[in-house]
Amino acid sequence: MYRSVRLRKVSRATVLLVSLLFTGKLSKAQTIIPIETENQALVLKAVNGGDVTIQYFGQKLVSTKEYGLIGGTYKQTEDYTGQLNSVYTPSGSRNLLEPAISVVHSDGNNSLNLSYVSHETRKINDNTSLTKILLKDPAYNFQVELYYQSYFKENVFEQWTEIKHQEKGNVILQKFASANLHLKAKDYYLKQYHGDWALEMQPEESRITHGIKTLDSKLGTRANLFQPSVFMVSLDAPATENNGSVLYGAMEWSGNFRIDLEVDYQDNLRIIAGMNNYASPYKLKPNEAFVTPKFLYTFSNQGKGAASRQLQNWARNYQILDGKGDRLTLLNNWEATYFDFNEQVLAALLKDTKKLGVDLFLLDDGWFGNKYPRNSDRVGLGDWQENKSKLPNGISSLVKEAEGNAVKFGIWIEPEMVSPKSELYEKHPSWVIKQPKRAEHYFRNQLVLDLSNPEVQDFVFGIVDGLFTKNPSLSYIKWDCNAVIYNAYSAHLKENQAAFYIDYVKGLYRVLERIRTKYPKVPMMLCSGGGGRVDYAALKYFTEFWPSDNTDPMERIFMQWEYSYFYPAISSANHVTDWGKQPIKFRTDVAMMGKLGFDIVVSKLPEKDLLFCQEAIKNYNVLKTDIWQGDQYRLANPREGSVAAMLYLNADKASGVVFNYLVNNRYEEKSKLPIKMQGLNPNKNYKLTEINLYPGTKSTLDATQVYSGDFLTKIGYNPNVNASRTSVVLKLEEVK
Repeated sequence: MYRSVRLRKVSRATVLLVSLLFTGKLSKAQTIIPIETENQALVLKAVNGGDVTIQYFGQKLVSTKEYGLIGGTYKQTEDYTGQLNSVYTPSGSRNLLEPAISVVHSDGNNSLNLSYVSHETRKINDNTSLTKILLKDPAYNFQVELYYQSYFKENVFEQWTEIKHQEKGNVILQKFASANLHLKAKDYYLKQYHGDWALEMQPEESRITHGIKTLDSKLGTRANLFQPSVFMVSLDAPATENNGSVLYGAMEWSGNFRIDLEVDYQDNLRIIAGMNNYASPYKLKPNEAFVTPKFLYTFSNQGKGAASRQLQNWARNYQILDGKGDRLTLLNNWEATYFDFNEQVLAALLKDTKKLGVDLFLLDDGWFGNKYPRNSDRVGLGDWQENKSKLPNGISSLVKEAEGNAVKFGIWIEPEMVSPKSELYEKHPSWVIKQPKRAEHYFRNQLVLDLSNPEVQDFVFGIVDGLFTKNPSLSYIKWDCNAVIYNAYSAHLKENQAAFYIDYVKGLYRVLERIRTKYPKVPMMLCSGGGGRVDYAALKYFTEFWPSDNTDPMERIFMQWEYSYFYPAISSANHVTDWGKQPIKFRTDVAMMGKLGFDIVVSKLPEKDLLFCQEAIKNYNVLKTDIWQGDQYRLANPREGSVAAMLYLNADKASGVVFNYLVNNRYEEKSKLPIKMQGLNPNKNYKLTEINLYPGTKSTLDATQVYSGDFLTKIGYNPNVNASRTSVVLKLEEVK
């Protein structure tokens, strides 16, 4: 009887022990893995042979030993799965919420467990570290490697995943996120963006409630047209420019993306980000590595401004092509001529380029096609031979003409696209993305070429390579991308259509890699009918992007403001055009807040307008380093008042430039209150000098007044913006 009771007690204890191990209440050997930057920390906990979970993400602690205490300070609802804060949540076993990864094994089983095997951290350089965590399924020969790259000074993290297996047959990846974050706060507020052509980067902010909020794109290319892949999450309360805790996130991927934000039943926020698995179950062969794109994020407990400066510094230092280098000012012919031009017209515009004082002339759409001349956007796209009627002596004669005028020459291409009425379409219909049993459907009267096909990749590379082979001194490429993908189907992929959306983007990157290997320094603008393709994976290959075809300067103030949270000024191509009703001064001042260009008819400018532009370009050439490389401070938000103000300040806090605009034309609206500066050294003295004055006007500000940095930060300055002074540019200089 005694033995029977004792056996019964042991049996219950064994059951309890197994239960505790399963739920994580009784720990095996645990390892705390802190991934730190100068101010922030992502802290993971690994259980040998068990789960890896996120213990903390936020402001760095002084003592790394105390990270292990964090988990015990939360007394929330029971985690029935042990995986709510998983570092990479699998599906089909214990998990009850949105997974980061979902698979079908070669035997048809769709469950997955990922247990900790090992981790390692190595320093890439003095500022960058890489942590790798190996996870394996104990029942299947299937593994996941998680990668975390941290940038110490910039407080930026990049995260991606590598998936492999050695099962007997193919494994189907149903979902394959790049990152899985877990945040704890009282409340969460999402700032996201939406848009359309000429309406890019429209912000919305809302409290995230329980359930799943998904940001995604299914457009195939030009993927950011309706929903950009950047966002902010504020913790506890909506962050302001200088206060509050906020996470910035961005996908480094130029195709379909998906970002899930889920508040779980414990009131924690799970963020799962990666490529969109829409129509893309990926067939993974044994020993093949599936590498996801990078998810980029940074955190600030000092508001949105600090987070944006961290991200901008990172971008200039590590991601944007030649992010610390120079840029070319330019004159574009598009709004001067559209498709209607010839050599004589362009020769005159080249002379105007020199007269204006910019570095380069850019020839836009319409220079190609002979059987189907490119005289409208309905024909000729894909036929990249010079139009003999418009350019009987070819591009080379224009390049020489530019050299004779002491300016450089650039050219527009849209190499991923094809017109249904073109020689290319007639010769290679199998290169075109279209369903064989469906009617063709067009976006901007065109279709997309199949970049999953290596032959098409060679063709697209050959377009660029041919231009430079014939014209070695060609100095600039504007790469456009106007269509989305309808009727997705690749004749090349045949049976494996599920790989199309992913392989298209990989094909694009292969082409860009080849171009940059052969032509590493040539400036290229990333254009997509405006801002339809703006992401940091593409900006590895491009020196700048085109924010919007909408160049109305009033609209651009708002768009450029929102873009600036995620991208530095050096990457934003801003042109002076005839859009909008504002005077030339207002238009030029707005365009100077980035990489300056012009798209106007110089010969038709009134004399004073031309004089103003020439002088403004000279000012820009003096100030451009501060604009491109300086810290950016948003001083007055155009959405919150009648005045917009932006400061660019150099690293030494010794020089900078402040742009001020009236954005409300109602009666008596003006800069009624002083605008407080940020970032200045309180112990330095400064003077403010108004520049970009229109000929015949004088500044209303006292250029001899000296202010302390303390005064300008605590009290501020008044630019005297009003109905007769709608745009005021101030040069900031230290006085010693």
